[in-house]
Amino acid sequence: MSRIPVRPFLIAKDEEGHFRITVRETRYNSQGYPLVTATLQDETFKTATAARTHAKEHFGAEAGQFALK
Repeated sequence: MSRIPVRPFLIAKDEEGHFRITVRETRYNSQGYPLVTATLQDETFKTATAARTHAKEHFGAEAGQFALK
């Protein structure tokens, strides 16, 4: 894994066409290697914009913290 930090919020389209948010937390071990924990949220959204708005309201996300897949 690279040492470039991952963006904490991943918005991806599932097989049914809905968008879902994955919240990612990065921490580092004693050698400085990044360990990423990803948690898929239960909510689904019709658009990526709706998912982004939800993340801003409920998780305190800011611009630039999103990755799209």
